[in-house]
Amino acid sequence: MDFILILKAIIFGIIEGITEWLPISSTGHMILLESFLKTEESLGSEFFSLFLVVIQLGAIIAVIVYYFNRINPFFGKSLIDNTKPKDKSEKKRIWLLWGKVLVACLPAAIIGFIFDDLLDKYLFNSLTVSITLIVYGIIFILIEYWNKRRTFNIKTTDELTWKKAILIGCFQLLALIPGTSRSGITIIGAMLLLCDRSVSAEFSFFLSIPIMFGASFLKIIKFIISGSLITSTNIVFLLIGFVVAFIVSIFAIKFLTSFIKKHDFKVFGIYRIVVGIVMLVLFITNVIE
Repeated sequence: MDFILILKAIIFGIIEGITEWLPISSTGHMILLESFLKTEESLGSEFFSLFLVVIQLGAIIAVIVYYFNRINPFFGKSLIDNTKPKDKSEKKRIWLLWGKVLVACLPAAIIGFIFDDLLDKYLFNSLTVSITLIVYGIIFILIEYWNKRRTFNIKTTDELTWKKAILIGCFQLLALIPGTSRSGITIIGAMLLLCDRSVSAEFSFFLSIPIMFGASFLKIIKFIISGSLITSTNIVFLLIGFVVAFIVSIFAIKFLTSFIKKHDFKVFGIYRIVVGIVMLVLFITNVIE
């Protein structure tokens, strides 16, 4: 495996680890990055699609590791007093949280499973992504100005009702459109339902676990059914991207949870608009497809 290919795997892993959790669209950045690195040409479209799934799994496992004690209902230290083990009431609250997460995942899971191929065929392209980057970038900014006049009364995930959990899951449906940003739209959706930033981000991260595991599993099954072969070079490429995405995701999650305590999302909205315009220009000039 040559150095250039290793470098490409590292770069993809870094970008995935950052963009999967920040509300700036990992899909848009993957398309933009691939337009310059041309990795698909050398490795094949089927394998490259698998690679994007595998590095996404690395990002998901990072969430599980980062929040392991927070989301583990079986054992671990108390979330209130870390010198003691979790008691029955804490374990019950975690089970209830998982119930709300799974219920919230149903809308996107059902629609995503039914229309997965159609979404990939008709919406997974530079034009769609550039438009959604710009549109949602503007929406993020407008909502943040509106939020200044509102009071967020849901301060913990325990206070999330089943109804609000399902509504947040409905917002996640919008993330089926490439370029939307799953984390961004669910965080904004939760804030519209009066969840504060920390609760919105946490619940968004927890939502990502089953929904993205399910989506990744579906893609892997399709790859296996296609009968495509994986070489030793492919395996090394997958492992490098996976590990890098995992490590970078840990830092990205830590950064975002700290950032939102003092700042709003306007800077991400501006960034989205800039990236969207760049992609639109590159699409119009036929640099990317």
